This record gives sequence, structure tokens and C-alpha cells, in this order.
Amino acid sequence: MPRLLYSLTLFFLLPITLLKLIWRGFRQPDYLKHWKERYAISFPSCTKQSIWLHCVSVGETRAAESLIKALIKQYPHTPILLTHTTPTGRETGLQLFPRDTYPQIQRCYLPYDLPWAVHRFLQHYQPKLGVLLETELWANLIAGCRQKKIPLILCNARLSAKSAAGYARFSQLSAQALQGLTAIAAQSQEDAARLLQLRQRETPAIPVTGNLKFDFNVAQDSHERGDFLRKLLGPSQAVFLIASSREGEEALILQALKQSPLNAKIIIVPRHPQRFDEVARLISQYGFRFCRRSEFSQGNVASEISQAQIILGDSMGEMPTYYAASDIAYIGGSLLPFGGQNLIEACAVGTPVLIGPHTFNFAQAAEMAVQAGAAIRVQDVKQLLETAEQLLQHTEQLAQMSLAAKQFVSDNQGATEKTVALIKQMMAH
Repeated sequence: MPRLLYSLTLFFLLPITLLKLIWRGFRQPDYLKHWKERYAISFPSCTKQSIWLHCVSVGETRAAESLIKALIKQYPHTPILLTHTTPTGRETGLQLFPRDTYPQIQRCYLPYDLPWAVHRFLQHYQPKLGVLLETELWANLIAGCRQKKIPLILCNARLSAKSAAGYARFSQLSAQALQGLTAIAAQSQEDAARLLQLRQRETPAIPVTGNLKFDFNVAQDSHERGDFLRKLLGPSQAVFLIASSREGEEALILQALKQSPLNAKIIIVPRHPQRFDEVARLISQYGFRFCRRSEFSQGNVASEISQAQIILGDSMGEMPTYYAASDIAYIGGSLLPFGGQNLIEACAVGTPVLIGPHTFNFAQAAEMAVQAGAAIRVQDVKQLLETAEQLLQHTEQLAQMSLAAKQFVSDNQGATEKTVALIKQMMAH
């Protein structure tokens, strides 16, 4: 009964999903591409019997990079199917796994979670095994896989206390979904405990495999590209990165910078590409001289770039470069209650990190980074700028934090190997 009511609700919301796609398409035209896949009207031609991974957006796709490469090595003759929900996730998948280098990788959007759409998707691709990344509890998808005897694993699973409370409001549906999974692999003991409680079943136990994001591979040319960007910005100029900023945070930071200017070049990289123009207008309204990263190759002379107070990072796939070019990075979504973004990429590059009070999306990683000396937590925007200024004046402390950041990532790697072992076990049955 809970799943029937859930399906009926989704069915009646279907027209709204179409309107939402059109509305988003005005701001980000890529939302209008491949829209038939979302409604299971048609899919690209495919090689069946793939290993299928669902990576919602950019974060999940990057987290899955090491796992996908390990699976290709383990099963070189088995196709890989990547499904996404957002265009940025799909684009990230293409950047990490170009078609000419990885011809065995197939791509499409995962359809909306309606029984008939799930049936058409599974019937078309007929995957050998499915892997859901992080916290993707789609009731009809899980039920469809179970009916077709397709093993389905929730790996790199995380469940914050806030999310657990939300799922608990629909406890029957959530329990059914979790019980329908073939296996679950959690990031931490806390995540495993919350998932067990939500599943309402003590066995089988939920193993802790760690966080795939610690197995992040820094591209060989990231530091070279970072050094090149740093030279463009002014090699003697300190650089402070605002990474993956969320709506409302840029205004807070820009207002604070007007009152207490920071002796550093500021790079602002909004979390969502559709907000690039909005943030550009905001920077202009606050009266800062700025330059867009996308304009660097359009005839800008070096003096224009070096004289800009703020650089708007409006390019895709360059976050490691931004980290490598910066002395310190604030990880967005944590000053305001968005739950924070992934700080592991910054630490892997060796960039010291500042985080706000709201990091419930990455609670364990954030706390571990603070304890390791790789990150400092601040309570508000005033303290953020004060701490950044203080660190920039103490290069020895910055250097110590940089070493601690790299060590923090190194000490917590190994989730890929454990996850591949679990997948091999499922594939053997």
C-alpha cells in the first residue's frame, strides 16, 4: 500500500516535472536534451548485461571515478552503464570518461520512478547488477530490480540525522526500499546505524567500507594547470577560493569583503552552473572589479586578469585546478544550512580548508578533517575572513595544514577496493 500511494502521487506530479524541466531549460538548456529518457519514451541503443551505476550529479560522479576504473579493470569485457539525474552529472561523466577512450561506457538519464518507466528502463538495458551511489532510495526502481532478480547495491551510503528524520516520516516505504536492496555498504558506523534503524531489520548487518571520495585521483596536470592559473592571477598575490558556493552565501561574503577587504585575490565558483550569470551580476552590484574564467582565452591581456579583485569561476571540470591555484579554500554550503559540500578534493590537492557550522552532508569527513588539522571550522562570515587573513599571514601554519590535508586523505583511502570486493561477491551469485 505505501508504494502504491507513492506511485499514484508521482503519477499526478508528472505534468509538474515536465513544466520544471522546461523552466530549468530556460536557465540551463542542457535540461531540454535527452528528455525522452527521463520519461522512458526512448533510450539510446545499448549493449545489454552491463554493470550499471547511478550517479545523480557531479559529486556522485566524481566519487564513482575510482570505482568505475576499478570495475573496468576487473571486468574489461563488461559494458558499464552510467545513469544521471542532472546535466552537470552527465557532463562530468563525459569529462572523466571520454567516449573515444572509454567506448564500453554507456550513458542515459534515469527515468522518473514510476513502475512502467522503471520496467522499460530495466527491460531495455537488462543490467547484470546495479549500484546506487550514496542515498538513492527509489522505491519502484528497487522493487523492479528485485522482481527481475537484478542485484542492487547501495554503496558509499550516507544518511545524515536530518535525512534520517525525513525518511522516517515515511517509515513503511523507506523500510520496504531498504529491505529490497541486495546489499548496503555504508561510509561510516553512524551512517550504518541510521540505515539499520530505518530498515527496521537487524540482519544482515551493514558493512562499513568507507568513503569513495577519499580515493579521489588528482589529475597529473592539476598542479601544472593550477600554477599556470596562479601566474595569470599574479604570482605574488595570495589567492582565497570560495568553492561550490550556494545561493545567499556570495552576498554574505561580498558584503563582508566590502567592510573588511581581504588582502588576497578572490575566486568564486558557484555550485550550480545556472547561477553563473546571477553571481556575476551580484559581484558587479557590490562594485568589485572582476573577470570571468571563461573570458581568459578571449583576448584578455594579463593586466586585466591580474587587476581584477574577483575571478568568477564559470568553467566546468576545473575545480582541482582552482584548488591547486589557491592558498586556502572555503567549502561552500556550510555558512548557511545547506549541509556543506565535499572537502576531500581540496585536501587531496593539499589546499587548507575552511568550513562553516553546517556540514551535516559530510559530517564525519568534516569532523575528521578538523581533528587532523586539515580544516578549520568557523561560525560566521566575519570569522571566515578573519581566519583567512590570519592564515595568509602565517605561511608556516598554512604549510602544516597543507601537509595535514594530504595525510588526512591518504589515511582514509581504501573504500574502492572494499566496494569492488562486495560487487564481485554479488556478481558471482
